[in-house]
Amino acid sequence: MIDALEQAEAAVAACFDAAAWAASEPDLVAALDATHRLEQRLTAVKLTLVRELDGRGTATAQGASCTAVWLRDRLRLGVGAARRLVELAATLDTSPAGVREALAGGLVDVEQVRVIAETVETVRTSAGPAAADKAVGVLVEWAAQFDATQLRKLGTRILDHVAPEVAEAATEAALRAQESRAARDRHITISEQPGGRLRLTGILDIEAAALLRAAIDPLSAPTGPDDTRTPGQRRHDALADVCRLALRGGDLPESGGDRPQLVVTTTYDVLRQHLTTGTLDTGGQLSADTVRRLACDAAILPAVLGGNGQVLDVGRQRRLITGPLRRALVLRDRGCAFPGCDRPPRWCDAHHIHHWADGGTTSLDNAVLLCGHHHRHLHHSDWTVHLGGDGQPEFTPPAWLDPDQIPRRNHYHRRN
Repeated sequence: MIDALEQAEAAVAACFDAAAWAASEPDLVAALDATHRLEQRLTAVKLTLVRELDGRGTATAQGASCTAVWLRDRLRLGVGAARRLVELAATLDTSPAGVREALAGGLVDVEQVRVIAETVETVRTSAGPAAADKAVGVLVEWAAQFDATQLRKLGTRILDHVAPEVAEAATEAALRAQESRAARDRHITISEQPGGRLRLTGILDIEAAALLRAAIDPLSAPTGPDDTRTPGQRRHDALADVCRLALRGGDLPESGGDRPQLVVTTTYDVLRQHLTTGTLDTGGQLSADTVRRLACDAAILPAVLGGNGQVLDVGRQRRLITGPLRRALVLRDRGCAFPGCDRPPRWCDAHHIHHWADGGTTSLDNAVLLCGHHHRHLHHSDWTVHLGGDGQPEFTPPAWLDPDQIPRRNHYHRRN
């Protein structure tokens, strides 16, 4: 092993001495990809060595209190990083073979491995070893498209893919436990400061958090190019404005053409009969009990869905994409539709695919949600957008970026 590692070290040293400035851009990108794969493979080797040394008791034999302390001194690591290295080595050692092979093959990084291992263990507890083995393949496939943070979010719905027969019950149980913890931990602390000021600290449950964001987001945007307030100052002023408006009767301004409101998505038939879970337009989920309670005194905002759950066209003869049309657009796109963007609906503009000035209609099949950055980018670049055969937005890159101009989609807003 040591001979192979020495050869690899020499090869890496030769790459470091190479003149990167002389390489073409495609070669630089390919070299970056290869470097990342090599880094993950070396990490797999490193974790294997750490696990073996830990199992042999090398650290205590050399006078250290534990392997993490020995690694801290040997590799000059922080104690936290050394402990995480030992923990991850143990996790990888007990993980399914597919996880170890993915890391050794450079297909995943260590943070993704941690997420995959934890998610697979949850699946094993909920649905058994067969479902856990299936989950490994699904998660490794997802890891090729998503980073560890997004992979963890997707992992909360893994049972839908590997064990749908237990997924609904497990999701409902998890949501009940989450809401129970949120109810237990919720609090607001108001501390008086000198000069009549107050310090606010606290934790809001998911429902209260959604209400707060719905109330202050429309008021937190910069008022113009001369607005020099920091984001924190704008949120402070928005909260003060909400209080003033509430005292005058709660007549809040519009956001995206609609008055701020809490939107919970579920199906009408299920709402009438037996509720399952509901989804907030902020992305959070509510248990059946909470949705049922909110539905008691809430207005029903209908969105007509096709048989496959696709939002049907609710076109309007006006230029602005507001009201029911914007709600339908949010239900379809879930956020900025540009590939790779994770901006939520509240940060997005509604863009006419075929410009209004050129005769484009204001309808769902001629609209797409874009954050401010990608809205500007689309207008000032060679990217184009159209709706695919299933009614979902597809973006075609310019030829200089992709000679084949293969359409791309946003995978961050994947449906639950």
